[in-house]
Amino acid sequence: MDARSPRDMTMTGPSRKVALIAGITGQDGAYLARFLLGKGYVVHGTSRDAALARLDGLMALGICDKIALHSMSPTDFQSVMQVIEDVAPDEIYNLSGQSSVSLSFTQPAETLAGIALGTLNMLESLRRLGGRGRFYNAGSSECFGDTGTRAANEQTAFRPKSPYGVAKAASLFRSFVQSRIAAPADSLCDPQDHRCSRQNRGRHRSTACARQLVDPPRLGLGS
Repeated sequence: MDARSPRDMTMTGPSRKVALIAGITGQDGAYLARFLLGKGYVVHGTSRDAALARLDGLMALGICDKIALHSMSPTDFQSVMQVIEDVAPDEIYNLSGQSSVSLSFTQPAETLAGIALGTLNMLESLRRLGGRGRFYNAGSSECFGDTGTRAANEQTAFRPKSPYGVAKAASLFRSFVQSRIAAPADSLCDPQDHRCSRQNRGRHRSTACARQLVDPPRLGLGS
């Protein structure tokens, strides 16, 4: 395993919690890392290839030198197991996997493997290591599919209409099944800012434009 280590990683004390963020180089991962660092956490992150990872988001937030970046492929169980064992995190945040709904229709198998199998590998690694630590799995409103004019809640059935939604629903169900190892799951919608991908920004803008035909809100990026 190779890793980029921050300068202050040796400052870990017995009272500092350790967090591992899978998918730390994405928009949500970068903001989460900054938040946890502000709470006094020691933050580790993963990318498929730490040596070649794009760190633009982390650099823009000024935290690139404050995290340890590890190479990990979510679909490779041995890779996942090794990183979790070495880092021994108190909390794991799974934000990995491709996040484009449209791309999931052209790459359904890769989408399902990267999201659902990746989640399974992390949970199974935790189980084999004794269940130490808490697991957070990012979901998506895509799990619900088209709810019409009704807002989704915890009682709303999952009826995904895209391979991406199916993969996210499968990963959340797996998290619930393994809740015996303290693996809470949470669902997120799509926060957008200038650090998200161009493809997702375009989808966000086009949706906002369409809504203006019914009720003219302000068009912009941001949660």
